[in-house]
This record gives sequence, C-alpha cells and structure tokens, in this order.
Amino acid sequence: MFSIIIFAGLFLLLDYYAFQAFRVLIDDLAAYPRRIIYAVYWIISLVAISGFLFYNLGGKNVLTDGQRTFLFAWIFVNYASKFFGSAVLVIDDVVRLGQWAYTQFSPSVSDAPSENATGISRSEFLARASVVATVVPALGFSYGIASVAHDYRIHRIKIPIANLPKGLEGIQIAQLSDIHSGSFFNKKAVMHGIDMVMAEKPDLIFFTGDLVNNKAAEVEEYIPVFNKLKAPLGIYSILGNHDYGDYTSWSSPQVKQANLENLKHAHKLMNWKLLLDENEVLTIDNNRLAIIGVEHWGTGGFAQYGHLNEAYQGAEDADTRILLSHDPSHWDAQVRPQHSDIELTLSGHTHGGQVGLEWGSLRWSFVQYRYKQWAGLYQEGNQQLYVNRGFGYIGYPGRLGIRPEITMLELTRA
Repeated sequence: MFSIIIFAGLFLLLDYYAFQAFRVLIDDLAAYPRRIIYAVYWIISLVAISGFLFYNLGGKNVLTDGQRTFLFAWIFVNYASKFFGSAVLVIDDVVRLGQWAYTQFSPSVSDAPSENATGISRSEFLARASVVATVVPALGFSYGIASVAHDYRIHRIKIPIANLPKGLEGIQIAQLSDIHSGSFFNKKAVMHGIDMVMAEKPDLIFFTGDLVNNKAAEVEEYIPVFNKLKAPLGIYSILGNHDYGDYTSWSSPQVKQANLENLKHAHKLMNWKLLLDENEVLTIDNNRLAIIGVEHWGTGGFAQYGHLNEAYQGAEDADTRILLSHDPSHWDAQVRPQHSDIELTLSGHTHGGQVGLEWGSLRWSFVQYRYKQWAGLYQEGNQQLYVNRGFGYIGYPGRLGIRPEITMLELTRA
C-alpha cells in the first residue's frame, strides 16, 4: 500500500511540473479556451492516476486482458512522456537553486533573469522546451504501440559449435520467447508472425518461456494460432517466471496450482513438448542432440524453481547439448560453472527492454544495466548464449527501437 501511494504521489508531481509548462504557453489565451485546456489536461491525468490506483487496489482481477492493455498504455504514455518534459524544468530548478545559493555568498552577483537571443523570456523558453520534450516521446511511444508492437523481425544467426557432428550441421532452429498472450490486442498481426515462422521451414522450434502474463486463460483464444506451428523434429517449450502466476492474487494455493496445470495443458493442446527439469535426446543421422529444459531460475529476486542438475541428467552422452532456460542470468550463475559441456543456451526474459536503440553495432537499452546478457549472441570459451528479444510485450504495450523477434539459428561446425 505504501509503495502504491508513493507512486501515485510521484505521478502527481510529474503532472504538476508538466502543467507549469503548458500553463506558461497558453497564458495569453482567452479565459474560456484556457479553462478547457486545463480541464482536458487534468482529466487525462486523473484518469491515469485513478486507473493506477484501481488496478493496484484489486481491479487487476476484474479487468479483461484488453482493458488492462489499454490502461497500461494510458498510464505509460502519459507519465513516461511527462518524465522527459518535467526533467527540463527540474534541471532548471536545480540550476536556479545553485545560483541563488551562490548569490547569498556573493551579493555583488546579480541573479536577475535574462532574455535569450530570441527575445522570449527564460520561463517561456523553458516551457517550450519542456512541452517539446513531453510531446515528442508521447508521439514516439504511441507510434510504438500502433506500428511497432507487432513489427516482427527475423534474426538469422549462425551458431558455430566445436566438434559438432556432421549429421547435425545445418539444422535450422526457430526460437520464440516471451509471448505474453494476455497483452495482445491485434490477433491478425500475431497470426502473421506465426506465418513468418512457418515460412522459414524450421527443423526444430523452441519456446523459451512466458506464454502468459499471469493466468492460463489468457492463451485460450490463441491456442488455434500457436498450434499452427509445426516442425519435423518437434516443438519444445519451457516455463518463464510469469507462467507460474506469482504476480497476481489467488483465492487459495490450490487455485493457483490449478492455473499452472491448465497452462501446462495448453502447451499440450498446441503440441508443444513442455520440458520441466528434464531433457529429450533426438537421434539425427546416428547423432544424438540433447534438448534440455529447465524450469525458471533467475537471479536478482526472481523465483528459482529450476533444478539444472536434474534437467541435465541423461544428456551426458549426447554429441551436442542445447539448454532452454528462460532467464539469461542463469547462464553465468549456474550453467557455465556447473556444465561446461552445454554448448548452447537459449533464453529470453529481457524483451531487449522493449525500448532502446539498435543501429548497426550501436546497441542501447536500459535493461542492459540489469542484465549483462540482454539481447543477441554471447560467447565464453566454447559455450554460447542467445537471448531472444521477445515475441510479445508486457507493461508498455508496444516497442520502440527494439522490434519483436523471431530467431532463426543454424548449427554450424566451428
């Protein structure tokens, strides 16, 4: 409850700062249109704050998936954009405070406001800068919802593996991750993404966790979509941290467990082989490929349900081993130290941050400050980790700079 109040207070503070800028710019308008603009501004803000409070005080259990997605979009776009706009004013306030403190020790220094080269007052210049810094991100985030959320990109990656048997060379693997079906708002676009996977004609398909946000019911209407995925060597999947239902309220532990069982059954209905701390060894041209699936295990406060040693047992004699583990932090924490013979680990979880920059070799996202491995291919010695940027989204129902990903991996001989 305390954290909810704190967040609501921070939202109001952002509203106050952003309002100062808008007020300066429309101060010369007649009283009637000025009042209308004031009313619209505060109605938008109060709806966002009321929705935030309603959701966190019990409303999350009565809202539909679509309503939750709309609410998250409203709150995120409103306050993420105001954060940038308010930052302009906050920085100026800090500068002014420093100037004021300096003049107290140097009375001869004048702190009178000055005019800039354009002849407008400092307050009007800052108000314009603040409004631009608010409107531009708002337009960007809105574009990320309307046009980028389902703009799937195929990443084709060659995975060189030492001592890869010739019979396993050239195997095509499609990886999907972080579907988060409860966030979807465009079923036709999702179907197009699945068609893109099938057009690649993969030999194997792997799904690396987070089929839903919280509840198994979220995926029900998408089962006919995802069961269109086919691969001659099979489809294998694991659970992600959101699949266990840990982030919502349940009437009893039994109901929560029943939800998890329903989710496992959904994998079966889609003809996905769900690996729960276990492995399956495929024989391909007399070569043995072990597919190891571990339940969710992550650092930094995330649940640690998985048992890697249990999942690995029986894969010792395989020619090549691929591990499916949702959280990439598992790689450094357990996989590399304990099982140096796992040549390739496939993860997701980070979504690539959903918002960031990828331009040639230049890559940035805020999520990189939390995860050392957050998107793409990483290598340590003979072991490699690929982190998928995610097929879906959560929280902010869009993407900006970080497109949703379909990965096509080709096994090659190093």
